[in-house]
Amino acid sequence: MWTAITRQVSPALSGCELSFVPRNPIDVALARLQHAAYCRALESLGCDVIELPALSSYPDSVFVEDVALVFDEVAIATRPGAESRRGEGHAVHEVLGSLRPLQRIEAPGTLDGGDVLRIGKRVFVGISARSNESGRAQLRELLAPHGYTVEGVATRECLHLKSAVTRIGDDTLLVNLAWLADASPFAGYRMIEVDPGEEHAANAVRVGDAILYPDCFPKTLARLRVEGINVTTVNVSELQKAEGAVTCCSLLLRTATTA
Repeated sequence: MWTAITRQVSPALSGCELSFVPRNPIDVALARLQHAAYCRALESLGCDVIELPALSSYPDSVFVEDVALVFDEVAIATRPGAESRRGEGHAVHEVLGSLRPLQRIEAPGTLDGGDVLRIGKRVFVGISARSNESGRAQLRELLAPHGYTVEGVATRECLHLKSAVTRIGDDTLLVNLAWLADASPFAGYRMIEVDPGEEHAANAVRVGDAILYPDCFPKTLARLRVEGINVTTVNVSELQKAEGAVTCCSLLLRTATTA
């Protein structure tokens, strides 16, 4: 069984942090409707959705992925690279602490969840403005007892590693190679490249054997469907204006089922 932790859209969303996209007007009411549809889509894919209330003082708080990491053995409270976001995680961490042993990234480390991609026991961390070497080193130390390796991946012209690459199958990645300064860490995996005209199209949420994907990248979507990938689409246009994507809006974890 899957559990998805989400948070409702902040009324202050228009004041979000931006790095690589221009600031455009955000329709917060529409963003809330889109987020509600996103949560329903997660439910349709078999997730039990825990939706936390909005935080009016934290514009980016809908993007819960950045404040924590979840593994089968442990959860880790991150320390976001944007100082304005460091108060977002308390309620998320409380929920995770009831489901997993909870550990923390400490100063001077910074680490955004959007920079962390797990493939089996390999964990890739974006070398980005939001996640520093101390954060990566701490993550490596925290995960080593559980058999994980941690390696850095240099990105360019994008906010997070998962802006450039996400996992859409056991050994299959959806990739924008232009945003990876070095793709060699992913040698050996099958790659589906985004359409060149859809540079933001590499971000997808995998839930079991299906993926949840934005509806605004039709050419890349066609590539996925040709490959036989089970895709559910959602409209997240207003969240994308806040430099968000579908992975950003949830934390997915496996939870035990009762017999």
